[in-house]
Amino acid sequence: MQAKPFLKWAGGKSRLLSEIKKLLPSNFENNDIIYIEPFVGGGSVLFWILNNYPNIKKVVINDINADLINTYIVIKKSPKELIELLKIYQEKYYSFEIDKKGRKDFYTDQRTLFNSRKSDQITQAALFIFLNRTCFNGLYRVNKSNKFNVPIGSYVKPLICDEENLIKVSKILKKVKILCGDYEECLKHASEKTLFYLDPPYKPINKVSSFNYTHTTFNDFEQTRLRDFCKILDIKKHNWILSNSDVKTIENEDHFFDELYSDYEINRVIVKRFINNNSKNKQLKELLIVNKVVEEVLLVHN
Repeated sequence: MQAKPFLKWAGGKSRLLSEIKKLLPSNFENNDIIYIEPFVGGGSVLFWILNNYPNIKKVVINDINADLINTYIVIKKSPKELIELLKIYQEKYYSFEIDKKGRKDFYTDQRTLFNSRKSDQITQAALFIFLNRTCFNGLYRVNKSNKFNVPIGSYVKPLICDEENLIKVSKILKKVKILCGDYEECLKHASEKTLFYLDPPYKPINKVSSFNYTHTTFNDFEQTRLRDFCKILDIKKHNWILSNSDVKTIENEDHFFDELYSDYEINRVIVKRFINNNSKNKQLKELLIVNKVVEEVLLVHN
């Protein structure tokens, strides 16, 4: 059993891995390659990379979500203490009757404690995982005050403490440098042979699909700033792969990304996504954009 993402995360990239693999540089398994992921989120691509390419020289991850990054750091440094606390939360949560007030009150109390952000790092990480495992649809969403506001979910017996996986995650994160801040800071950790995988907050395809992972908003200005960052990566000869939503639909001829990344290779891929709380999934188009450095390597490779 390999280490796998320890969170449920909306928009996770597990269904895109086969397509991302096609775009990796041909020399990606070399010992001198650096891999940097500035928007790590739930880490689907990260753990796939760590499991399948163990010879990478250096791995750097970053996210602006401080609560998320704290959880990565705690798992890396203090897995046993975290697991013991998660066991307590799990036993307590299971002790309440399903769909009864006691369980909902317990959930609400832990959410309030989490939002106070007065707990120590390990407790805060345990609360983060507990809420992720027990909230509605495993959704992470905060308001403008950075308060987690997702209601309780309807899971009968959610796995709050996945001890075996957390131990594996802790071990595999030992080789990872973990940052928290603006993605541009990641550039300091790149060298000549670096691959960036950029998975920013997706541009909403409609008003319903818009929600915040942090109290900041990743609007069109931020999408353009990220494109400008990609241009800097070009100048420095770094490879990059970027994923985003395909806002150009049958209903809406939006050419935002086609125009923004007109100098690059834009791949449209079909991805199955679960929509809301519907057990059925829906096929959506998403974008995988690569720069010319990657493109040139692929031409040689193919």
